[in-house]
Amino acid sequence: MPKGFYNVPKAVNEPVKSYAPNSAEKAAVQATYREMWNAKIEVPLYIGSEEIKTGNTRNMTPPHDHQHVLGHYHLAEKSHVEKAIANALESRKQWASLPWEQRAGIFLKAAELIAGPYRSKINAATMIAQSKTIFQAEIDAACELIDFLRFNVEFMTQIYADQPKSTSDMWNRVEYRPLEGFVYAVTPFNFTAIAANLPASAALMGNVVIWKPSDSQVFSAKVIIDVFREAGVPDGVINVVFGDAQMISETVYASPDFAGIHFTGSTHVFKDIFKHIGNNIEIYKTYPRIVGETGGKDFIVAHPSANVRQVVTGIIRGAFEFQGQKCSAASRAYIPQSLWPSVKSELEKDLKSIKMGSPEDFSNFVTAVIHEGSFDKLAKYIDQAKADADAEVIIGGNYDKSVGYFIEPTVILTTNPKYATMETELFGPVITIYVYEDAKWAETLKLVDETSPYALTGAIFSQDRYAINEATKALENCAGNFYINDKPTGAVVGMQPFGGARASGTNDKAGSAQNLLRWVSPRTIKETFVTPVDYRYPFLGE
Repeated sequence: MPKGFYNVPKAVNEPVKSYAPNSAEKAAVQATYREMWNAKIEVPLYIGSEEIKTGNTRNMTPPHDHQHVLGHYHLAEKSHVEKAIANALESRKQWASLPWEQRAGIFLKAAELIAGPYRSKINAATMIAQSKTIFQAEIDAACELIDFLRFNVEFMTQIYADQPKSTSDMWNRVEYRPLEGFVYAVTPFNFTAIAANLPASAALMGNVVIWKPSDSQVFSAKVIIDVFREAGVPDGVINVVFGDAQMISETVYASPDFAGIHFTGSTHVFKDIFKHIGNNIEIYKTYPRIVGETGGKDFIVAHPSANVRQVVTGIIRGAFEFQGQKCSAASRAYIPQSLWPSVKSELEKDLKSIKMGSPEDFSNFVTAVIHEGSFDKLAKYIDQAKADADAEVIIGGNYDKSVGYFIEPTVILTTNPKYATMETELFGPVITIYVYEDAKWAETLKLVDETSPYALTGAIFSQDRYAINEATKALENCAGNFYINDKPTGAVVGMQPFGGARASGTNDKAGSAQNLLRWVSPRTIKETFVTPVDYRYPFLGE
């Protein structure tokens, strides 16, 4: 078999297409959107080489038109999950021993399939399934996913190249083995890129995977499955099951071969995962890797020196893009009294210009929230703010679910820095603002740090370098991704490794080599060239 030290293609970030009027990419995605909208699809379970149709199905419907049925997907029973585990473990025998460059080739091909022939399809599917505007779909489903696949390969080679020192009489080396067992990937609805990256990053490092996508993202997950299959991911390496999350998870955690979980989702679910694994720790062959990125109550803090237009733009983009359904979305803001009149005026003016509706209409900046449960939760908090004495809905506050789950971009003003919507993750197009006295800048920073249990993202706006430095130090533990004079969203693979601590997760930094290191188990090998033949050391002599 030929051998070599292979250089992989240099990873570069995929350019974001503009989708400007009359552009080829706009025409392509609009045509694909209409085609996918009108087609009815059936999504089976993918276990080993089988596509299993259980007959127990659930409809897929777009959030912005919840009466329209896109098709249906099949739900797994416990026996299917057990079968998926068995298939994964059988597939591991070949996959784990496959040369790394062969695995790299598969996922590099997947990146180019998305960049080219699948681009409009994966974007259109994300627009339909998750009600993303074309720009939000492009930066997620196309560009970020391409970046994950390309950069992960480069990060993998960097990890493999990290080797210990040797001497003339001994050769020391480290091999990075896949985990012993299988990895469970549980992915969210809000990012198609994350849905693909969680199983793919573990598989790239030689692991086999049981993947459970979000029920609200199956439609676009199907495109990911198609891409992986065309790229050459062997049967049984990534097994896909849908259905009851508790049943699937408990079946997975009951297996002695469970080796790790790659999770993105809610904080309370992740805490339950820890409990389940802890309770089962005696049965596992190895201590499972637990990697999770969870919730956030992400902040924007404006210093009195801040530029008003920058603050307003940061709030609108940070809080209302993709209806605030990003774990990094700005959902609480602290504005100094001296700037508040101008900030409020500019916010009102900009938000009046925003259109809301179907993502098929490219002039809409805001579309629908993901499902009725989310809609009802948000409506409840908005109504409560209208009734409370220490809060006021100053912009927006309307909602309607007759056609789609539409929540108007809403700004709540509170006099209570510990008001419910300053502390609770809402996951919707709602931001709460607290106005502080200019002289209480340092106190406000302390308030920001102590208000929320989360520590995912946050932003500081200031033209004063001393204030920026003060905020950077004061807020070091409450944001894993910290932004200076920018919105707290939009981390780019290879540039801003993403993840937070506290109740926001394990901070294993997706989009970096740190995350991939969680999916390998190093083995140190020492080879001695001239082996001693006498146990006696010199110190034993007279």
